[in-house]
Amino acid sequence: MTQSTPIELLSAHGFSSLELKHPSPRLAAVLVLLHHHPHPESDGGHLRVLLTTRSKSLRTHPGQTALPGGRKEDEDGDLIYTALREANEEVGLPIPEEYYRRYSHSVQNSKTVGTTNSIRILCTLEPVLSLHKLIVTPVVAFLEDPAILDTLQPSEGEVSRIFTYPLEAILDPTVLIQLKEPLVDKGTEDWPYDEDLHHYDDHIVTSLDNTPYRYHRFRSSASPVTGLTSDILIKAATIAYHPRRTSYVPSAPDQVVGYDFVQLILNRHREPEGEVAGV
Repeated sequence: MTQSTPIELLSAHGFSSLELKHPSPRLAAVLVLLHHHPHPESDGGHLRVLLTTRSKSLRTHPGQTALPGGRKEDEDGDLIYTALREANEEVGLPIPEEYYRRYSHSVQNSKTVGTTNSIRILCTLEPVLSLHKLIVTPVVAFLEDPAILDTLQPSEGEVSRIFTYPLEAILDPTVLIQLKEPLVDKGTEDWPYDEDLHHYDDHIVTSLDNTPYRYHRFRSSASPVTGLTSDILIKAATIAYHPRRTSYVPSAPDQVVGYDFVQLILNRHREPEGEVAGV
């Protein structure tokens, strides 16, 4: 029996059927954009994911690594389009033709509103909850023409850097060594930790009902891959490379994961529409 490829496994994952009946300001989406990268140290090449470093001038999460994305706007047809629109606004990623034709009226202030037939939506992942209680839906897509990456430009004041990261290294950080990945120097602002590739510590998150939480940091060529971004990529990598598992324990003792946790926290912290905390 032929083994399924990571892209086939992600495509087979399908789309979340969870009903998100919360007001739009509560909803957000991020784009997990994958592309195939040929590499002499990797038989047949490997998958990489598009990431950004947030501008240090931003009010929330300045200087941190992020997936392109943001809040759902009322004009957005669905959360898939939210992720695509935000990626277009943040880095100039062209919008797939079919989505542009359907929802182009909601594209605003984009540096380049280009379109493409080279982006294929694979699946959506189970929504996750941000520290500010935004319900974030990860949208996984595949970029069939990696040359598009060379055309991307960071949105001034919002994105300071665009880079990519090998998805498999989220499962096993030693893949970074196998691929001879360029990494920031140890002892610098971007990697002040003793570990070479992966660092984590456990916290009690008071804003989320004192829940235990394991905060991951993965060393990269730019800012470290951390927090919610790392959580989303762990989920995506676990699906893509099934049945392999992470080379580390991904969750803290007694940490609750999954959409049940999202519902639990939101039910305890209901806010009137229009009074949603910032991203």
